[in-house]
Amino acid sequence: LGILLARHGHRVRIWGHEEAAMRQLQEERENRHYLPGIPFPPGLEPVLALEEALEGADERLIVVPSHAFTSVLEQIGSLEPDPPSLSWATKGLEPHGRRLLHQAAEAAFPRTSLAVVSGPTFAMEVARGLPTAVTVASRDLDHAHRLAGYLHGDTFRAYTATDIVGVQVGGAAKNVMAIAAGISDGLGFGANARAALITRGLAEISRLGLVLGGEHDTFMGLAGLGDLVLTCTDDQSRNRRMGLALARGLDIETARQEIGQEVEGLAAARDFHHKAMELGVEMPITRAVHQVLHEGLEPSAAVRSLLARHPREEREPPPETH
Repeated sequence: LGILLARHGHRVRIWGHEEAAMRQLQEERENRHYLPGIPFPPGLEPVLALEEALEGADERLIVVPSHAFTSVLEQIGSLEPDPPSLSWATKGLEPHGRRLLHQAAEAAFPRTSLAVVSGPTFAMEVARGLPTAVTVASRDLDHAHRLAGYLHGDTFRAYTATDIVGVQVGGAAKNVMAIAAGISDGLGFGANARAALITRGLAEISRLGLVLGGEHDTFMGLAGLGDLVLTCTDDQSRNRRMGLALARGLDIETARQEIGQEVEGLAAARDFHHKAMELGVEMPITRAVHQVLHEGLEPSAAVRSLLARHPREEREPPPETH
């Protein structure tokens, strides 16, 4: 996203907590580990101090793994106790507390305007300038429009919305479904099974999202169905690759090392399973993935357990919100 924004003529400063990695970015003007062959535009400046990154910034955009989100909020808060605006493209729940990220941000910055960027995006395709569309959600529509304006360009379309809850649930929960799709494909169950997983996975995500206060239309949009289809069907997805690796018989740690990047679905499966149990929301695919990842269930047994479920009506009554 930093590369995209800089190409649009904005001055962008990026900061990360690993000083050695940031120095390497400064020297090489390229992220050779994650985005090889994509040089930084002139307006993109890696910096070593968060204070320097924040100085005079019109927008603060957090793009870190979900487990680091709260820590980054705390670090920003130590320098800017009351920033005017804050946004993120992180997809996940707050670790262990299982709050949505906007709840953590609201607790840290109760007077700050918040926004989230989500949708079907692989970083390399964004960096290469391939056509992409996202949703920018904020309860402050002026903030959403402003951030969408920064992002919008010839090959990057940004739509705005106010459903910050639904956009976050869709972006985080689809990682669990991508692991399930990877397992199914890795076990050779075919395209029919993958389509069923995506469709019923969307039903699960929608059920939980509606209970949490999200809007139905959000789950039919870019941050819901769009992100789900992308992540379940393309091997650029780290979560899908995790499922494929588990189907090959690899243990989680070996699979993580093979993938070499953060796999958000590992924590998301646990957190969404417990959230569903807490709220009484039925999420059988999420439960099965959780059992594979955290309770030692064999992937093939998880698939059999899903297939053995009793027949039911496809359409469900709307849930009560919490």
